[in-house]
Amino acid sequence: MSSAALHLRSRAEAEAARLPPLLAQAEHLAGTVLLGEHGRRRAGMGDDFWQYRPVMPGDSLRMIDWRRSAKSDAQFVRQREWQVAQSVMMWVDTASSMHFSGDAALPSKADRARVLAMALAILLIRSGERVGLTGTDLPPRRGEAQILRLAEMFLRDDPAGAALDDGTPDYGVPEARAMLPHARAVFLSDFMGDFEAVTAALTKAADRGVRGLCLQVLDPVEEAFPFKGRAIFESMGGTLRHDTKKADDLKTRYLERLAERRAQLKDLCRATGWLFGHHSTSQSAQSALLWAHRALGQSA
Repeated sequence: MSSAALHLRSRAEAEAARLPPLLAQAEHLAGTVLLGEHGRRRAGMGDDFWQYRPVMPGDSLRMIDWRRSAKSDAQFVRQREWQVAQSVMMWVDTASSMHFSGDAALPSKADRARVLAMALAILLIRSGERVGLTGTDLPPRRGEAQILRLAEMFLRDDPAGAALDDGTPDYGVPEARAMLPHARAVFLSDFMGDFEAVTAALTKAADRGVRGLCLQVLDPVEEAFPFKGRAIFESMGGTLRHDTKKADDLKTRYLERLAERRAQLKDLCRATGWLFGHHSTSQSAQSALLWAHRALGQSA
């Protein structure tokens, strides 16, 4: 494993260690039932004891717990909890716009998004859930080995290590292929690109019974627009450019457009049964992780 992936994992674990294991709640079990590490309070396959019940017609002799039965005049069956593991699929935007950081002391949007995704994956996997990526590159799996695979995948297309003219698109398009029916999903992006692509992805997911959360990650400069006077605005990929002598005249219109996009995202998430949150890289990563921790459970 590369040193960069190990570093990313250590940072993500530091964030995840502050929270208890996340138990992703599954409302629909179709296609995702397997032995997990958290119970569903119903009898079935599993390792954890649930309850004793009296023997019923149809029970075989091998089902009887003779030690418990010896303590009374009745015979009892030892039941174990039915256990399931939820599949959680992640999409982390790696487009050029995610390179941006308006302050050398702050992480780029891409760096913050990857660390948050890794931290959430660690919480989920250590709770017995299956975590993978949207698309076909890394299907949901359990175990420590999957944490390493996720770290490698997040860094494979690391925007920070790519040239700005390498063909990477300016803005990301959510990946919604191979979404497992009734799974959960987590999308992390600045969501500054084509809104129709976001609509198509969430609609497709909702049609398959997939619910989850969208976390918009922005730089504080993008949220405040502190520019004045002469300024040249250029997209990270270099495909868009705007030269102005009065940058401060653009502030009101820019902030209105930003508020409009955020309102669109909120409405879309509400319509598709998802949850929407936003995070600034000037805030602690822990605050965003705590929100995602709670929101993913609420989306069940």
